[in-house]
Amino acid sequence: MRNLKLTIAYDGTNYQGWQAQSTGSTIQGVLEGKISRITSESVRLHAAGRTDAGVHALQQVANFTTSHNIPTPSLAKALNSMLPDDIVINDIEEVEPDFQARYRAKSKKYIYRFLQQPRPSPFERQYAWHIRKPLDIDKMRQAAQSLLGEHHFGSFQGSGCNARNPVKNIHQLDFQENCQILSFSIKASGFLRHMVRNIVGTLVDVGQNKLAPAELETILAAKDRTKAGPTAPPQGLFMAEVEY
Repeated sequence: MRNLKLTIAYDGTNYQGWQAQSTGSTIQGVLEGKISRITSESVRLHAAGRTDAGVHALQQVANFTTSHNIPTPSLAKALNSMLPDDIVINDIEEVEPDFQARYRAKSKKYIYRFLQQPRPSPFERQYAWHIRKPLDIDKMRQAAQSLLGEHHFGSFQGSGCNARNPVKNIHQLDFQENCQILSFSIKASGFLRHMVRNIVGTLVDVGQNKLAPAELETILAAKDRTKAGPTAPPQGLFMAEVEY
């Protein structure tokens, strides 16, 4: 039995997220269907992270087992010829039998994009959160420092999260501006359901002077989702990197 690791990029606009569901198109469902057609086997993909509906991936990682002997370059070429234009296989490699994309990951990085200008953009509407007035980035940066390190992130945990441990370690946080685009990157040992989007929504409240930067420490310590800000919309979020 071979264990194959896929590195995938996708535009999540037209999908109900990564995870296969009984209704609606998903990234996992499309990929498993195409792989099964090639291998004539029932396939189950295990992903590094489950992105929500409308969320994108610059680098998603998944693995599956197969008894088929197709070379990995041929499988990647065949899949890309069959997949829709918004899903691309960037690499396939054979890995050790006990490799599992989710549990072997040492860290994951997400990027959230904002468009800061009075009018929306027809080109960015699916890839950024439109904010009409400039955010106070210095205050957002100051507030975000409270999140660095190991903490209980219950205040930023979305409903329906089945994670066993709400304690995560955030390694890096950064803001970068390029004209009207503001990018927020966050790298951690792992993430809870909606954790990044809930953090982003709270930081935007800081950037809009609805919260003081120091209040983020209090919100974090509360371990109570009702104390944090709103959930940011999905289209600005990109799964950017998985480190093993």
